[in-house]
Amino acid sequence: LTKESCRAYPKRPLLGLVLTPTRELALQVKQHIDAVARFTGIKTAILVGGMSTQKQQRMLNRYPEIVIATPGRLWELIKEKHYHLRNLRQLRCLVVDEADRMVEKGHFAELSQLLEMLNDSQYNPKRQTLVFSATLTLVHQAPARILHKKHTKKMDKTAKLDLLMQKIGIRGKPKVIDLTRNEATVETLTETKIHCETDEKDLYLYYFLMQYPGRSLVFANSISCIKRLSGLLKVLDIMPLTLHACMHQKQRLRNLEQFACLEDCVLLATDVAARGLDIPKVQHVIHYQVPRTSEIYVHRSGRTARATNEGLSLMLIGPEDVINFKKIYKTLKKDEDIPLFPVQSKYMDVVKERIRLARLIEKSEYRNFQACLHNSWIEQAAAALEIELEEDMYKGGKADEQEERRRQKQMKVLKKELRHLLSQPLFTESQKTKYPTQSGKPPLLVSAPRNSESALSCLSKQQQKKTKKPKEPQPEQPQPSTSAN
Repeated sequence: LTKESCRAYPKRPLLGLVLTPTRELALQVKQHIDAVARFTGIKTAILVGGMSTQKQQRMLNRYPEIVIATPGRLWELIKEKHYHLRNLRQLRCLVVDEADRMVEKGHFAELSQLLEMLNDSQYNPKRQTLVFSATLTLVHQAPARILHKKHTKKMDKTAKLDLLMQKIGIRGKPKVIDLTRNEATVETLTETKIHCETDEKDLYLYYFLMQYPGRSLVFANSISCIKRLSGLLKVLDIMPLTLHACMHQKQRLRNLEQFACLEDCVLLATDVAARGLDIPKVQHVIHYQVPRTSEIYVHRSGRTARATNEGLSLMLIGPEDVINFKKIYKTLKKDEDIPLFPVQSKYMDVVKERIRLARLIEKSEYRNFQACLHNSWIEQAAAALEIELEEDMYKGGKADEQEERRRQKQMKVLKKELRHLLSQPLFTESQKTKYPTQSGKPPLLVSAPRNSESALSCLSKQQQKKTKKPKEPQPEQPQPSTSAN
């Protein structure tokens, strides 16, 4: 630092440290703190992965009093021995957000080293340590194979908190403020489900997104599933945003900002978007794959029905999801008989045909993309080694140009057919006439407004009908043929 910069930013001790599990949550925490800090003159800095280390070092050179960080990047800068991080043991306040997730086994390896350093013999005995999470006192059921083992204790609320306090290093008897509701989810959240085969999930997802526009957040358990769904929906002229751990940080933040601004938008995300993020007016949370634990389900569903607003949580339950679904609802002490979401079967044949064509196109385009990546990589490697490539070392078109031309021709036909279907209204109603031949022509199909009724009101009407006619069986959901590809 120059003398001028030292005068501009006089040395100040680091007073507070906030640890979060994700970069997006760290950014939102900083925004909230900054909103208050501007009245007090306190300086803050954010230290997260995926962003320039040099820029974050320059932020530390300004001696901020509060640092908001993810464990990995913070530990990286500590190992580089930045001057402002040398006295972390003397913190006045340590905050661990989403604490149960942070100390989970197998996650955030750097956090254990960080906590060990913060809690050694040199730590500040007057430090205040705060831990937060919506699921601190929620204990999901362990698998039966584990519970049956000898010396295995069944975890309860008290044991979980004790273990958490031990890992974080809280000494003495902590004060616990428990605002947990009996049902774990807010009263304004409506939960519903659709039972279907695994290969039918695409049909119901597309149907829902087309029938009920709005701000919809779709969760899946893997990045590969998010990428496939993104490609499929783009072929169907739905342009979703994505959010997962393998994306560049700037793109992740840009997609979150865009999702928060657009009224009719779809965000496909893994569970990096499940915890803590405050996105205004998310109307629908769709669990394309049922989460593996009750904690994740609570956090996912908590992205909607915020600040007294209403919201809908829809689970697409395939055969492989049933076990997780039952385990979650047992842990949450909820009735598994949540209402089935009403689906109009008369539209499903058209939906099925659109999905069939879109899948063929998406698979072909993905295969071609992978071939291009392979060919580009092998050409670069060959150039570096100064060797000639054989034709059979290429993937795709170069190895068999005739086959490639045939495939391209087939793709043009499929795309033309899909474009024709997409140009037609998906939701149509026949014009009613007194007699079928009154006009001398077949009944005309007219577009039915897709946004005339919200998903919540549609479900509410179904529940009211069920209440008025208790003896009538619940209408079965349509089961499209599982032969759809």
